[in-house]
Amino acid sequence: MLTTQKVVLHLMMTSKNSEHKLCSLLFKTTSDYNANLQTLLGLINESQENSIIVAPEVCLTGYDYDNFEEVLEFAHIANKEIKKASYNKIIILTIIEKKDGEVFNFAKIFFNGEIVYERGKAKLFRFGNEHKYMSEDSHESVEIIEVDGIKIGVLICFELRFKDLWQKLEGCDVIAVPSWWGVLRTQNYVILTTALAIMNQCFVIASDSLNEECTKMSGIVKPSGESVRNEDMEFLEIAYDKKEIIAMRRYMDVGIG
Repeated sequence: MLTTQKVVLHLMMTSKNSEHKLCSLLFKTTSDYNANLQTLLGLINESQENSIIVAPEVCLTGYDYDNFEEVLEFAHIANKEIKKASYNKIIILTIIEKKDGEVFNFAKIFFNGEIVYERGKAKLFRFGNEHKYMSEDSHESVEIIEVDGIKIGVLICFELRFKDLWQKLEGCDVIAVPSWWGVLRTQNYVILTTALAIMNQCFVIASDSLNEECTKMSGIVKPSGESVRNEDMEFLEIAYDKKEIIAMRRYMDVGIG
């Protein structure tokens, strides 16, 4: 059972740190879409202003293929409510939605009442039959976007396995990884999210689901590779410090500007 206690971890902090916070979420997705939305909004409400919050992949509906029309309809409600919650906060998650006659698993970044970035999942997980229900977006849609002065990239779950997508996000300050990752491959998820931070010398916010079939290994990895996982916490927060990125890239110069 998860605790609802908000835990703030001060790792290598100084008095001159940025005001931004990094937050990874971990909670269970139920068959009640609205209840899931209220859980998400409650956790967002716990966060401070200037937080970057990453929720698990499809956390509002799951891959509920038996009720897929309801999943698609709920996207409209979700977008509206999350926009309201995004003032002075950056919220990152994925929502299954239909646009221009095609269905995508959209990564979305909400900020100050707007969706400032969205793209469809570029690598669908065929073992889970995602390709039977959704379209793949182009690799070109994977890119770095600057939000509130922070360079952010997003990899959606299975995309984490593709090195060419890692390279497209070289230079990010923060990479978000919303996931619905199989529990049988838990070690893969931990290793890959840690390696992503080390390789790109940036912060990685990984959020996976608490559902039984998933790893439950949400967490935050620093540019040095030091990581902390949510464990039994719905909400994990650490301070964002740009100086840690700069220091690591100077100390271990691998050509990232």
